[in-house]
Amino acid sequence: MTLGPLEYIVIGFRQGKFDGSIAREIGKVVDQDIIRIVDAVVLDRDAQGNVAVIEIDAKDDPAFADFAPLLANRMALFTPEDIETLVEALPDETSALVILFEHRWAEDIKDAIADAGGFLVGRVVIPPEILEEVSAELEAAGTPA
Repeated sequence: MTLGPLEYIVIGFRQGKFDGSIAREIGKVVDQDIIRIVDAVVLDRDAQGNVAVIEIDAKDDPAFADFAPLLANRMALFTPEDIETLVEALPDETSALVILFEHRWAEDIKDAIADAGGFLVGRVVIPPEILEEVSAELEAAGTPA
């Protein structure tokens, strides 16, 4: 079975503001088979630095109900060490949705590369915020982007 590249994102919220409403948008790319959710957790750090780790599949919590259908292929790959590393970067009084996902769109490309005798030399993800900053700097300098 070919797997696409895995990536995780950490989306922060002011403590107590996570309500699961972004599940609809994430669901669109899951439904189109562009990505597959491999694992998902919510981290919650209070003002004293105490942390709760909440598995998203806690279906009895209404904040997570919209995520339940997105977790059909969940593989639970986050290790305790992964969670510890993520928690270290989380500011006090912050919640975070952490999603590990597979780039399903890349599976056929990966197979085609392998069939042609090719291999991946490197891969870098550039956040759109960086591109916006560079574009603004170029525009300010009078250079076309």
